[in-house]
Amino acid sequence: MNNSVSELKDILNSYLKHWKWFALSILLTGLIAFIYLRYTVPKYSASAKVQILENKGASSELSVLQDLDIFSGAKTQIEDEVELLKARDNFVQLVKKLKLNVRYFVKGNIRDSELYGTSYPFSINFLSADSIVNKSKHHFFIDLNSETSFQYGEEEEAPFKSYDFGSKIKTKIGDVILIPSTEDLKAYKNKRVKVVIDPIPDVASGYRDKIVVSPANKLSNIINISLTDPIQKRAIDIVNELILVNNANAVADKKAIADRTSKFIDDRISEIYTNLSSVDESAESFKESRGIADLGSQSNVNFNQSAASEQQLQSVSIQLNIANSMQDLINDQEGFDYIPTNVGLNDAGIANAAQRYNELIAQRQRLLESSNEKNPVIVKLDQQLDGLRKGMQSSLNNVTNNLDLQVNSLSKQLSQINSRIYAAPSNERALRDISRQQQTTESLYLYLLQKREESQITFASAAPKSKIVDAAYGSSLPISPKPKIVYLAAIIFGLLIPFSIIYANDLLDNKLHNKLELEKIAGDIPVIVEIPKLGKKESKLVQKDDRSVLAESLRILRTNLNYIQRSKKSEGNNLIFVTSSVPGEGKTLVSSNLATIYANTGQKVLLIGADIRNPKLYNFFSEDKNQTDLKPKRSTKNGLTEYLIDSNLEVRDIIVPAQVNDNQIDIIFSGKIPPNPAELLMGDRVEELFSKVTGLYDYVIVDTAPLMVVTDTLLISEHASQILYVVKAEFTETKVLEFPIKLKNEGKLKNLSFVVNGVKQSNLGYGGKYGYGYGKTIKKWWSFS
Repeated sequence: MNNSVSELKDILNSYLKHWKWFALSILLTGLIAFIYLRYTVPKYSASAKVQILENKGASSELSVLQDLDIFSGAKTQIEDEVELLKARDNFVQLVKKLKLNVRYFVKGNIRDSELYGTSYPFSINFLSADSIVNKSKHHFFIDLNSETSFQYGEEEEAPFKSYDFGSKIKTKIGDVILIPSTEDLKAYKNKRVKVVIDPIPDVASGYRDKIVVSPANKLSNIINISLTDPIQKRAIDIVNELILVNNANAVADKKAIADRTSKFIDDRISEIYTNLSSVDESAESFKESRGIADLGSQSNVNFNQSAASEQQLQSVSIQLNIANSMQDLINDQEGFDYIPTNVGLNDAGIANAAQRYNELIAQRQRLLESSNEKNPVIVKLDQQLDGLRKGMQSSLNNVTNNLDLQVNSLSKQLSQINSRIYAAPSNERALRDISRQQQTTESLYLYLLQKREESQITFASAAPKSKIVDAAYGSSLPISPKPKIVYLAAIIFGLLIPFSIIYANDLLDNKLHNKLELEKIAGDIPVIVEIPKLGKKESKLVQKDDRSVLAESLRILRTNLNYIQRSKKSEGNNLIFVTSSVPGEGKTLVSSNLATIYANTGQKVLLIGADIRNPKLYNFFSEDKNQTDLKPKRSTKNGLTEYLIDSNLEVRDIIVPAQVNDNQIDIIFSGKIPPNPAELLMGDRVEELFSKVTGLYDYVIVDTAPLMVVTDTLLISEHASQILYVVKAEFTETKVLEFPIKLKNEGKLKNLSFVVNGVKQSNLGYGGKYGYGYGKTIKKWWSFS
């Protein structure tokens, strides 16, 4: 858990140290967001709600099925209304009415401002036919220089022509006349107005695609209509006008149907009126020719008797059929089974017997569920049922006999009455035919008159198909762009951009950066110090009473080395080798400054330049480097190479004393570059030199050759009491460190310790606070590294 927290802190610190980049990125993205919000045209939303009114002529049966969800009639109706609202013709009509195909823009330095409504500085009258104007695409520019004239041009860069208001202007879509607005013209004086004319079908299609029409929910008759537009008033006008146009079209459809119906009814009334007059004349002529006054009362009695007898005969016949059917049912029954009751037989005894019979049948069937037919109770029920059946058979026989007699009697009576009717004069029958035709024609005539009045009422009271629940409305705040979301996105992108760059850089980075990273790789090999990166103008050698970060880091190096040397408690523990993997990692810088820092404590120090292939000590101890305290010059004396070649030379012959910070440091330079450096270092003179100088000095510091380039250092590494391996931050690759670690594990490098050089102050341990700020250069707030 602690390792996870520590790793998380390391990750966070790796990003937090670049906080200035994050701040700059957020500042830039915030500025971009501000410019975007400043010059982006805001869009506003307008919404409305309408309720679709149900068709009152719908059948109740269908509504019942809809309630049972057998048919989705209501849903289909709403979907149809949505499609009707979005009909292309509706949008063409509203574009024409609101004149949306003509737009006005006031030119600005960066963004043009669109005008709408009553704020136009002038209006345009087209003299061409609507069929031409409505399908044309054109634009032109107007400079409003005065209240009576203006400048006209079709290209913004071309010369403009001067016209007076009210004069004709020839354009490619025909002549136009500009009429000034006396109220709003002054507000646009000395401004340029751009007029854009688009084809009405294109404008209608554009708004048709942008508008959103949808049901409020699956079971609702409410439809939501919304539109987004840069001008809120225009969006509100379009939504409201769409509702009005749709309702007006629906009313027009209903009126058209009513007109068609009225015309059809009028035609039929004229035709039937002619037929009715003809029938009346026929009745009048027939009565006059036959001398008939009133035959109705004479025949009325016969007809009433005939109707009564016929009704009675029909009722008795029905009773007889029911009795015969029931008798056949009982006679054909095998075993015991239910018989019908309440079938309309007017005999209470038979009905009661049938009801009792059914009750016993039900009781018998319940008993049979848990018993058999041999059960005494069931046997007794069977006897009762058999007795009831025989009684009903006897009763039915009596009933059928009586009903047969009644039928015969009524039939004879009806025949007598009909004979009297048939004996009536044929004039009566002819007159009845004429009267029936007269009544039929008159009824149809009255019915059509009634329908004509209903049609007229429908025409006069045609209602729209939808009711406005909420007229179009909108918020005063734009729906886009939204400043909070834009600024939030700017902050997120402002954080994401440097984060991505840092993450990608870290992902591709294979270099070492500080002591903490090296400790994870080195394992049990100590990393005793990290040395800060020096600027180009900073001194490469520590000065007297120096409190810089470099001086403090070297004091830490000195302290850690003293601790390691004391822990060994052995003689000859003062020979310190300084090496690295490749040139340029700072081993000469470390060795020179380590010698200087030891000399500052009054110790007797010898610095040996053992890199005889590529010597670098002359760069630190030379008058050419503007170091006023340094006295020696290059190649004024023999060096290490001459000592190894010439056995007559003594150690004192190659030592060069140098005054650094009022302290003396003895230096053995590398000398001339030999042709066989490896063979020289393998000789006995090297061991002899180290044996002598370790006894003469408190500390002997040897600046050796890089390990991965040549084998020189490995040839003499056995003589070292301590080996400082210098790696350079952001220069040494992590894979390279496998080489010295392998040599240490193989026993070829003893007493190995790492020194990290060139570490940025932001990557230094303890936040780079070595020296507590004494003598430290304070970076300005705008510095990013």
